[in-house]
Amino acid sequence: MNSATLPSPGTTAGPARSALAATQEPAWVRWTLIGTALAFLSLFLFVPLIAVFHEAFKKGWEVYLAAITEPDAVSAIWLTLTAAAISVPLNLVFGISAAWAIAKFDFRGKNLLLTLIDLPFSVSPVIAGLIYVLVFGLQGWLGEWLRDHDLKVIFAVPGIVLATVFVTFPFVARELIPLMQAQGQEQEEAARVLGASGWQIFWRVTLPNVKWALLYGVILCNARAMGEFGAVSVVSGHIRGMTNTLPLHIEIVYNEYQFAAAFAVASLLAGLALVTLVLKYAVEQRMKRDTHVD
Repeated sequence: MNSATLPSPGTTAGPARSALAATQEPAWVRWTLIGTALAFLSLFLFVPLIAVFHEAFKKGWEVYLAAITEPDAVSAIWLTLTAAAISVPLNLVFGISAAWAIAKFDFRGKNLLLTLIDLPFSVSPVIAGLIYVLVFGLQGWLGEWLRDHDLKVIFAVPGIVLATVFVTFPFVARELIPLMQAQGQEQEEAARVLGASGWQIFWRVTLPNVKWALLYGVILCNARAMGEFGAVSVVSGHIRGMTNTLPLHIEIVYNEYQFAAAFAVASLLAGLALVTLVLKYAVEQRMKRDTHVD
């Protein structure tokens, strides 16, 4: 090779060294930033989390078990699981449908649909609950019709499910839309050319490509469904043993100065949060591995 074609040390090493130096900070700057982040996490995350479990078990296992197995707590647990078991599958269907429509097709109102999907992020959950009261309450728009047909939405399980669905429906769709848009339509078009039907394309091409993002969205959706307070508080009526979910039950027993019971039940939600974080991390790592393989 001609030596004239080789880059001289002065023309490459200098700029490269300067660029590397520009991205490096002194050690004291890095450790200051790391220490600040750790202090923030300790103060606002680790300390409260430890305090919850400490207060929950401070009086022993017998008090803890009594708090989470008493009838009102059991009813709250079952209602929370019921609301999540209904709202998460509904949001799963909606999220897949909306993401598929937005990412794979062009249609009038596409931007409007994207805006509506983000609506629960911008509207207070309390306002959402008040809207359901306005529509389905006894004095609401449909109140007279519901009363005539002996149907109850507000201060009953249907209202809690509706409120939970509203605050959680962006999570699945928002995880799938960017991924589907990035993947494009080439694989689906190839499958169509080969004679695959719409359902075959969905089950054998689209769904396998987004399975980890879908699971990621479901995990976040379920966590939000079980921890929702604002919207559910408005539509529930706080009827003990009937319409109280876990967050509402915690508030009631805490306001009654039953601190051990409140922290015991709160530890269930804190445990759910930890499980959610572990699952979230596992799914993220699997998504990264699949991306590198592809």
